[in-house]
Amino acid sequence: MNAPTRSAAAGAPPPGSGAARRRGLALGAASQILGPLLSLLVLGFLIWTQNERFLSSGNLLNVLRQASFTAILGIGMTFVILTGGVDLSVGSIVALSSVTGGLLMVEQGWGMWPAVGAMLAVGALCGLANGLIVTLGRIPPFIVTLGTMQVFRGVALELTNGKDFFNLAEVQPGFATWGKGGLGPIPAPVLITAGVFAVAFLLLRYTRLGLYTYAIGGNEQATRFSGVHINRYKLAVYSLMGLTAGVAGVMLSSRLDSAQPDVAVGEELDAIAAVIIGGTSLFGGEGTVVGTLIGAVLLAVIRNGLNLMQISAFYQQIAIGGVIIVAVLIDRLRRRGPG
Repeated sequence: MNAPTRSAAAGAPPPGSGAARRRGLALGAASQILGPLLSLLVLGFLIWTQNERFLSSGNLLNVLRQASFTAILGIGMTFVILTGGVDLSVGSIVALSSVTGGLLMVEQGWGMWPAVGAMLAVGALCGLANGLIVTLGRIPPFIVTLGTMQVFRGVALELTNGKDFFNLAEVQPGFATWGKGGLGPIPAPVLITAGVFAVAFLLLRYTRLGLYTYAIGGNEQATRFSGVHINRYKLAVYSLMGLTAGVAGVMLSSRLDSAQPDVAVGEELDAIAAVIIGGTSLFGGEGTVVGTLIGAVLLAVIRNGLNLMQISAFYQQIAIGGVIIVAVLIDRLRRRGPG
């Protein structure tokens, strides 16, 4: 009973204010990030004790390059899961975005920049379609995106008749920069991921979209009663998820030098795994993109470490699955509390 009086006396913002809300989020975020970060450091140390090549600059850059694709999708997925939703269609959106660019550059003669813009637009429109069905149809996001996962993949296959577009860099030489270029020793995918992360961090930390994303996941009904246009922010969140999938599609197509309708199968699971491992609650309302970034790197470290130790690739799936289960159990125990 004394807490509100003490806060007021100290000149602290009232508990319901935006400043107090952000301060609470910041404190919660620190505790959520600590666990994944410690896990990453301990795992990295253990792998290094088994293989000294792990900490070489070349291998660390390779780990970051491998983590970049999952991180970009995971950043978008963080927004969705923070609202209490999920998006299973992101792998299919990546594929549709990829073949859109290949079709436009190879068969329609479009330049690189218009084609890249179209790829991003396709991703955002797919995300918007998911958001519209979720909000207007009032259908659970799991069911909606399970369906659109098939729809978007089918559209990608129909557009290309199931064929691939190869040698994109020959048609548009500048396109190779997105996946194979870089600034000095830093690969372009790592730079792109850093840019996406910076934008997402600022959105979550300093904008109404970020504040209401947390609020919707924390208590959607109370947020609606407070006068917030829930549907508007959900549409923005799903569109943002689609846009990040479009960015990932550009990066992946450039790295593979091809556009294929069957790429990114199952990548939605890696994205969700990075979010969960990074400390974001599956129940919504708690989490950070910093944690997601750590989660994506942790997944890449697990795969890289097992490869360095020449352990069968099948154990990668077992290890990652086990880490996900542990992360969910920890989240559930944390939310349950001491009682």
